[in-house]
Amino acid sequence: FEPVVDRRNRLEVPERTLADGTIRTPVDLEAVRAAARQLRAQGCDAIAILFANAYANPENEAAAVAAVREIWQNPHVSASSEILPEIREFERFSTTALNAYLQPEVSGYLDRLERALKSGGFDGEFMIVQSNGGVMAVETACRLPIRTALSGPAAGVIAAGYIASSAGFDNVITGDMGGTSFDVSLISEGHSMLSPQTAIDFGMVVRTPMIEITTIGAGGGSIAWVDKGGLLNIGPESAGSNPGPVAYGLGNTRPTVTDANVVLGRIDPNNPIGGKLERLDVEAASKAIDEHVGKPLSLDTVQAAEAILRVANSRMAGAIRLVSIERGFDPKRFAFMPFGGGGALHTGAMLKDVGIASAIVPRYPGVTSAMGCVIADMRQDFVQTINSLVDQLDVAMLTAFMQIHVDQGLAMLDAARTRFESRELNFELDMAYVGQTHTVSVPLTVRTENDKVQAPTKAEIEKAFDAAYEAAFGRLLENGVRRVLNLRSAVTGIRPKFDLRALAPTGAGTPAPRTTRNVHFGEQWYETAIYERLALPVGAVIQGPAILEQPDTTVLVEPDLQARVDDFGNTIIEPSETTS
Repeated sequence: FEPVVDRRNRLEVPERTLADGTIRTPVDLEAVRAAARQLRAQGCDAIAILFANAYANPENEAAAVAAVREIWQNPHVSASSEILPEIREFERFSTTALNAYLQPEVSGYLDRLERALKSGGFDGEFMIVQSNGGVMAVETACRLPIRTALSGPAAGVIAAGYIASSAGFDNVITGDMGGTSFDVSLISEGHSMLSPQTAIDFGMVVRTPMIEITTIGAGGGSIAWVDKGGLLNIGPESAGSNPGPVAYGLGNTRPTVTDANVVLGRIDPNNPIGGKLERLDVEAASKAIDEHVGKPLSLDTVQAAEAILRVANSRMAGAIRLVSIERGFDPKRFAFMPFGGGGALHTGAMLKDVGIASAIVPRYPGVTSAMGCVIADMRQDFVQTINSLVDQLDVAMLTAFMQIHVDQGLAMLDAARTRFESRELNFELDMAYVGQTHTVSVPLTVRTENDKVQAPTKAEIEKAFDAAYEAAFGRLLENGVRRVLNLRSAVTGIRPKFDLRALAPTGAGTPAPRTTRNVHFGEQWYETAIYERLALPVGAVIQGPAILEQPDTTVLVEPDLQARVDDFGNTIIEPSETTS
């Protein structure tokens, strides 16, 4: 364990703010300046200021921040009351320290990137994706780099949601399969699930709104191995992209999920995804599967390869159940959207193992996350601890905090070099009964006029809490005392979206398959038609078994399924009409 901030770089100064916001001891600014000078002398590039109870009253912390910023050698000064003005000291301190840790690297990189783009003649929008699925300006990202945690997978979920809703699917489970992992997320009624925090190494908390994503080590490069008890495992160790699967011929000798797909004929060895290699080494992949899986389990090559895929598919199905069934969602009401380079190879298995009715494969699965960067709206999230019983709530104070959030959020939107179709304001409260640790999110209906807001009444807040609590737990607590912990606000600028019909193919009629090859499904080989996926016109229906190939992915259509091209060029995979 190596702490983010070494103990010698953690200094104390005299100050004390009580939990009710009362200042017992004003901050000693001379001690603050002395501590900053000492940290600078010790070679620190960034500084975090973390005072107990600063969420209740930031006066002491704000004074210390102002003093430090006057003498610090760069803009990398993080304050807990600016990063996370929320109760719970550990989460606030952890998030602020990590923000300071990231600032020099992230801001330096973004500054270099922005200058390189401008010098190269780029005059378009340059924004950074956040973990909440929105985008932010470069200046905001440099000041709050903690908001970029898990932003890459989040962009894919945003694109998947837009693609699916355009195609008529408001309930979607996404599966992003790359070389090392399988990332799963759920979109219900067109809305992504947001989590208030995540934890990284050694339990360090990043408390910032982020799209809920469950990740398992089951990517195309995940290594298959047999443990001492004779059980076949997939991952978490991965061959990654370099050296990659054994079939790549770059030095790896242990079989991967991709190697199993190659051996079973599901990936064309003469036409590898991405075009980096001229040909995949099927023989080497077969030998590796024999040595590391077949021999220990007394299976032949094909049986061992099928076993690898069964275990990998089982793990993926488990991740899908985790985000759906275990959270009260019936997967039969959802479509599965695989993307990434390898996701569409496992579509049929997910439909069969989880009970999902259909799947939607986007037009360009390999670049879905990149598309999300273009689609994402600009969003700013705010939080403020209220910590009051509902019957003692100061509604005027709640309204004032809401207005501060709205004003700051709209100012950020106004400063952006982009056009918005509309602007949205959303508010919710973290609430619980007195004595409970865990809270429920309570959406609020807030009256607005000319960007001025008015908080709901106490009675309206109680009614909203009862509805949210009963929906979550099925009952209310008789004589329970309601408590408001935090206010959460989101100010969103809705960016124009491009029409996905622009991606749809032209032409009519279903072209003949490019070729055929033997592909193994279940317990037998099938002569399988191979199509150029991007050449299939709108309305084309392909009966399985079939494989649809394109430069960034391979779509597998199992024998009892069919593939249909919709109006946007997506491929809808569902049970074949001849078997349904």
